[in-house]
Amino acid sequence: MNGRARIAFAAVLTALPLALLLALAAAPARADDDEGDDDRRPVRAPMPAVYVEECGSCHVPYPARGLPASSWRALMGGLDRHFGNDASLAPAQADAIRRWLLAGAGARPADPAAPLRLTRAPWFVREHREVPMPLWRSAAVKSATNCAACHRGAERGVFSEHDVRLPRPSSRSTTGAKP
Repeated sequence: MNGRARIAFAAVLTALPLALLLALAAAPARADDDEGDDDRRPVRAPMPAVYVEECGSCHVPYPARGLPASSWRALMGGLDRHFGNDASLAPAQADAIRRWLLAGAGARPADPAAPLRLTRAPWFVREHREVPMPLWRSAAVKSATNCAACHRGAERGVFSEHDVRLPRPSSRSTTGAKP
């Protein structure tokens, strides 16, 4: 290799890491960093106040991407019998929430058997498979729907694995709780 070739080769070796670093820095930010998530969107729309107020008054305001659009349509179409409760809303409220849920719904194909419970969605089961059953049944957690027991940002729709803090299971447990 002659002198010019060595200089060119050295320049490429020096520039390549810098180019990779710049390319990574220019990549769009992801909405979260959960591995295996099929629904990676660069930007996540904030939860509307009406959703946080109405839905969040009974449970964690779940992220729209947690279920496919077909599940959200079915849930919003049956608010008068929402898991044993009447969660009916004024039409304007229901429309605003429905629009937000459908716009941010998980990008999965329409499936007539799609779950209505977020905790039964395949991604949820996969992400939580390592959680021991005694923890699900502990007094600190009580059920898989209590996201805030482990996810410190759940109330804001943030479910990063970096913010998970598993509570210590107590010696007492509730009965019948399922993930």
